[in-house]
Amino acid sequence: MGSDDTRDDPAKEETFHPLGEAWQDDLEDMLDDTEYDTELGMEMGKDAMRVTKGELSEEEFHERYHEDVLEEFDEDERPIASPDDVDETESKSLLSSLTGDESRREVLKKGAAGAGFASLGWGAVDQQEPESEQAVEDPGEVHMDEDETQWGMTIDLEYCDGCLSCVTACNAEHQWDEGANWMYVLAYEDGNVESPEPDNYDNVEDFNYLVRPCQHCTDAPCEKVCPTTARHTRERGGLVLTDYDVCIGCRYCQVACPYGVNYFQWEDPNVPEEELDPEGVYDYRDRRVSRRAPRGVMSKCIFDPARQDGNQGDQLVGTTACEQACPPQVIQFGDKNNPNSDPERYRDNPARARTLIRLNRSLPSPNELPSMLEGVDSTVDAVSESVEGLDEQAIALTTAVLLTTVDYDEEAPPGDTLVEYETTVLEVAEVLQNHGIALESQEVLTQLGLTVDQFQGPMEDVPVDTREEVAQELFKDYIDPPDNEYELLADMGTNPNVTYLGKEPGPNAHQVPGPTSYQEVGQLDKRQEALDDRTVGLGFRNE
Repeated sequence: MGSDDTRDDPAKEETFHPLGEAWQDDLEDMLDDTEYDTELGMEMGKDAMRVTKGELSEEEFHERYHEDVLEEFDEDERPIASPDDVDETESKSLLSSLTGDESRREVLKKGAAGAGFASLGWGAVDQQEPESEQAVEDPGEVHMDEDETQWGMTIDLEYCDGCLSCVTACNAEHQWDEGANWMYVLAYEDGNVESPEPDNYDNVEDFNYLVRPCQHCTDAPCEKVCPTTARHTRERGGLVLTDYDVCIGCRYCQVACPYGVNYFQWEDPNVPEEELDPEGVYDYRDRRVSRRAPRGVMSKCIFDPARQDGNQGDQLVGTTACEQACPPQVIQFGDKNNPNSDPERYRDNPARARTLIRLNRSLPSPNELPSMLEGVDSTVDAVSESVEGLDEQAIALTTAVLLTTVDYDEEAPPGDTLVEYETTVLEVAEVLQNHGIALESQEVLTQLGLTVDQFQGPMEDVPVDTREEVAQELFKDYIDPPDNEYELLADMGTNPNVTYLGKEPGPNAHQVPGPTSYQEVGQLDKRQEALDDRTVGLGFRNE
């Protein structure tokens, strides 16, 4: 590898990876097992993270490694522009060009969310020896569609039950080898919060969980180090994908990823090529980006481009396998740029969103309700006594949904469910009103505890001035929403498109057994053995 003053500096030996020294050492050992330049991969990964942090310009990054990449790979197709390609007066980071300077500043203000995640030390470094190289084909010219959709997730950790249904569903749909977990769920303790023993607990929600898909970063450092464009951000939907036909298996993306979500397919996959459905493998550009990876290339969570492109039918657009399989519906997938989408609705008001989810499961069908009300007096008491699923609390919550309905300028994206749940609840409210119960009258609101002057919320010092605020407190009293919202490693500047609600792992977080083991669901947790060899803190091994 060519010489560079910065890279020859002794400081390069310092730990740069957010997952710690032991993780970084494993990455270096992993690159030693490939045919590619280990030092180049480690240094590029470090500097790619510096680019996302704003410590190094994209032009400087391109220039610093251009000759070395050409020498090592005979090509340099990185999406980072060279100085000759960019007008210096208009030069911006990739994140700034996509989200604007103000958005970047807001991202950087969020601080180092994710220190506890880093101490958990999970990931996919695997020390198996490679057996052969993967043939590379020219994918041809790719025409990107301009689209403002940004697929992403909001994940409510407070109501996760650790059942691993998301893991098994992802595996069933994408057929990755067991243990190469594109979706990962762990229970943890960090000294401040504890999880119960897996054979002695009252409620599965008593465990503290962290759920880790790929973050599909808007400014993905893994993409910056790829010499072939195999790892790339697709313009339609902002998905960060790997083109299996272009990936050469250098594994530099694995070094550059702060989140440890990449997996290398050393051997022939468990599922042979002929068993894969082509409609599930290729996206709208005819690039092979989905299902399990072929031997010799990288893979990771992909947010189901085959679904988003309609290959699996219009009914699956805007959905993922993990989201649909989640029993408590804590994974909300959709367009993060649309305030009417499931992840944004849920993030904006988790108490109301979870109320909608619960009511959708318990309320009678609005189509069947009129017949159920036949012969029932037009009072709250009569209905609550006569109709199953419509006790006074359910009627109050239904009325609270009615009082807090928001008209969005944007239509809900396809595949979203919260708007459907709200429609169902509002249809129940309409049936009740047609039956003669004036839900918004002072008399009924007083009976339901939804007037300002009579309100007594879960806390004595909760100020309420409007019926809408009273309704919101009713949701919070019913659901107990998460107090915290964060993004993993927000200070990295990657602008991840996964938002977490709930407890953030502290700096002493470590994995503990959860209520459901990977073995119980027919999966493998290869990381547990590696975690047992490490201390809780960053950058140290047990002696």
